[in-house]
Amino acid sequence: MIGLTPAETEALMLSLQVAMWAVAVSLPFGIAIAWLLSRRDFWGKTLLDGLVHLPLVVPPVVVGYLLLLLLGRRGPLGAWLNDTFGITVAFTWRGAAVAAAVMAFPLMVRAIRLSLDAVDQRLEAAARSLGASPLRVFFTITLPLTGPGVLAGAILAFARSLGEFGATITFVSNIPGETRTLPLALYTAIQTPGGDALAARFAVVSIALALVALLASEVLARWINRRIGL
Repeated sequence: MIGLTPAETEALMLSLQVAMWAVAVSLPFGIAIAWLLSRRDFWGKTLLDGLVHLPLVVPPVVVGYLLLLLLGRRGPLGAWLNDTFGITVAFTWRGAAVAAAVMAFPLMVRAIRLSLDAVDQRLEAAARSLGASPLRVFFTITLPLTGPGVLAGAILAFARSLGEFGATITFVSNIPGETRTLPLALYTAIQTPGGDALAARFAVVSIALALVALLASEVLARWINRRIGL
């Protein structure tokens, strides 16, 4: 890429890959959990809400350590994935995507839930009274009206995934070309004698990516609002 060194390009492309997969895999779950918390009352709802937001309040290293225990080669889920499908998660870019998704999930759910709470449920009730199934009501009324919140949640999760460090380095280490995303590359440059200039470049690239993501979120949210007439 023009203006970037090979190390910067490698870290940038890996960060984008990790962030995109983190959002793509977690978005359906984020919509489902947000809908459940917004539309249903059930025993354990407060507990589920707390668990969803737990990554916001515990140290990221703790999240990474728990992921390592669960998805490591000797972990219950990690061993099953490796033995059954030959998939290794720990110390791979896939593990970096999982760590990023877990850390960004609360922001995604919160944005979508706030948007769901703002939807006039009388519109949904009217559609059901006309014979529409709950699934059709969700996909033709609820989801389009929640579009700005879904988009905002996805963009926030994407930006958060780009900046994930603690859980990533704990779960998948700092492997060049495999798990060394922009934050880890910045950390490596800081720890390297004479790496201040490279660290500054990594910091500028990271800030620029985050700003672009946030600006894109605002522009797309306004476009969706105009499309649905809000």
